[in-house]
Amino acid sequence: MNPLLAPEPLIFVDLETTGANFANDRIIEIGFVEVDQNGAHEWSSLVNPGQSISGFITGLTGIDTAMVSTAPSFEQLAPFVLEKLRGRLFIAHNARFDYTFLKREFKRVGIDFRASNLCTVKLSRKLFPVHHRHSLDALVTRYNITVSGRHRALADARVLWDLWQQWHDLLPQETIRNTIDAIVGRPELPSQLDSTLIDDLPEAPGAYAMYGEDGGLLLTKRSANLRQQVLAHFSPANRDTALVRNTWRIEWREAAGELGARLSELELSASARKPADDLCAWQLIQHGEGDFRPQLVFARDTDFAHTTDLFGLYMNQREAIHALRKLAEVHRLCHSHIGLGAGKPGEACIAYKQKTCRGVCIGKEAVSLHSARLMTALAKFKLSNWPYSGPIALIERDEFGMREDFHVVDRWSYLGTVHDEATLHSLLENRSSETGFDPEQYRIINKFLKAGKIRVLPMPAR
Repeated sequence: MNPLLAPEPLIFVDLETTGANFANDRIIEIGFVEVDQNGAHEWSSLVNPGQSISGFITGLTGIDTAMVSTAPSFEQLAPFVLEKLRGRLFIAHNARFDYTFLKREFKRVGIDFRASNLCTVKLSRKLFPVHHRHSLDALVTRYNITVSGRHRALADARVLWDLWQQWHDLLPQETIRNTIDAIVGRPELPSQLDSTLIDDLPEAPGAYAMYGEDGGLLLTKRSANLRQQVLAHFSPANRDTALVRNTWRIEWREAAGELGARLSELELSASARKPADDLCAWQLIQHGEGDFRPQLVFARDTDFAHTTDLFGLYMNQREAIHALRKLAEVHRLCHSHIGLGAGKPGEACIAYKQKTCRGVCIGKEAVSLHSARLMTALAKFKLSNWPYSGPIALIERDEFGMREDFHVVDRWSYLGTVHDEATLHSLLENRSSETGFDPEQYRIINKFLKAGKIRVLPMPAR
């Protein structure tokens, strides 16, 4: 064995599964190629998933339900598999898929599995950026690799070992090593943090929070890649920052995509957000024929999800009045008519005296024209009414189809996220008392609903 091929113990991993959903699908075959200074050794086994195998998966892999019916379950294989993985760099093509499936299977049998892992898709992209395709089929063709039994676990693990050897023939060892270190991400964590954090962080969208020694929140952020962004805080360039020195705990929430990441960020930052006790909005009230005027209403007294003609969201009365003054200035609105002044009827308001009012206060402008300009000024700030008769689930899938999140929302309030329809109904049945109107939740959910790019599942009204 050339020692440059295995400067540390390696294990090339491939799994076949009943599907791509982490929550519902199970492993049906495991294939390993272990490499160290003693050479390369192979192992594989079928796995009984405890569920039937679809015709699609059988067509792809050749594995059917009958073949796995007498195979050991993952629970039976778990101690042996764990021992093989222990102390080795976990290498797989799209490592997030294989690593997460194994982690979930171990978790089902009460084992907390973690390992440093390397994705050969990412490694190929970094080493050979001139190429645009890095699927396993593309690499097999590019390097003229002979495969017997493609889409079987051991055969595909052998392909990875073959690729590894060819890449080491083509490129300097230092180039490969530096690229691997950059992908795996092994920064030196401060002593107060658990070193296993490095192996636990997922390469997935989500949000994270960093806490101080006293439990106080230091930072919350969302990211398209949790592992990459969190570990970037601990790079040599950032090691001496106050944030790194003061961080004693890191919490994260994985998500299927941007919506889940944004909602998770809100949840993690809840302790640092000011309560919206004085949340308010302007409501247009008709005082007479063609005469509409704004009136301030508060969320504690008004159902913001269903009340019509609400405009703007303000954290308090002062903020609302300041915003209305700005609109009055830009659109030449009458201070007396919109409630910003206390002038007597028929008297010129202060804005008219400053030549920023067209004179509705002294009869120079028709009330209906002033109302039309007021409506135009407020139009872009209009709140959307809740458009459904009951709660909904916003269904978000990750780009690989491996994770599906059901974000449950009712009257603009976020109730939680589950991963299948059975749990969805349980969440609705067991939810606690009604939550108040949250302006940040409203803005995020409304934005995604208006974009129309996320599937909506209406639920029965309570």
